[in-house]
Amino acid sequence: MNRVVHPIEQESYRRLRARLDTSHLPPLTRAVVERVVHSAADLDYATDLVTDEDDLIRAHAALHAGAPVVVDVEMVGAGITRRETVCRLKDAVAGPGLTRSAHGVRLAYEQVGPGALWVIGNAPTALEELLALDASPALVVGLPVGFVGAVESKEALRASGLPAVSNVSEKGGSAVAAAALNALLYHPISPKETP
Repeated sequence: MNRVVHPIEQESYRRLRARLDTSHLPPLTRAVVERVVHSAADLDYATDLVTDEDDLIRAHAALHAGAPVVVDVEMVGAGITRRETVCRLKDAVAGPGLTRSAHGVRLAYEQVGPGALWVIGNAPTALEELLALDASPALVVGLPVGFVGAVESKEALRASGLPAVSNVSEKGGSAVAAAALNALLYHPISPKETP
């Protein structure tokens, strides 16, 4: 089913592209960059985001083949359209050396197992916990926000070698994390990817 794009969104993208040339980017990278920039009205994401087209191609195929989508907080899940998500934060409890967000990641991994797409837009400790697990993700959208732990957790994600979308700065958050995943959801499936 094709997504109907509202005229306001069409005009917003026209204005975005008038201010930011993304035509040199590979297709899925371009989709992610543009949707993240659009979601935050922040052109700096064009140089702040770190992506890999091959990772995005494999993640896109996994997503459209039905791989589970796990989010760290319900705000991220609320922003992901056209797809159910798993969020176990409500069931999680903090303990010694374990934040509630980190426990939520453990519970979600117990539920979905390997091969999921993980979308972390809030808690650096959720991303740190995911990196400590042997989760074998299809993709990690690691865009937690904040001045404590966000930059470090994203650096650790990039150093891990896992397929990922991240950014270099403290910026991030639920809206941009959801936008990165939505870019993959909205992008058409190519004939060679058809599940």
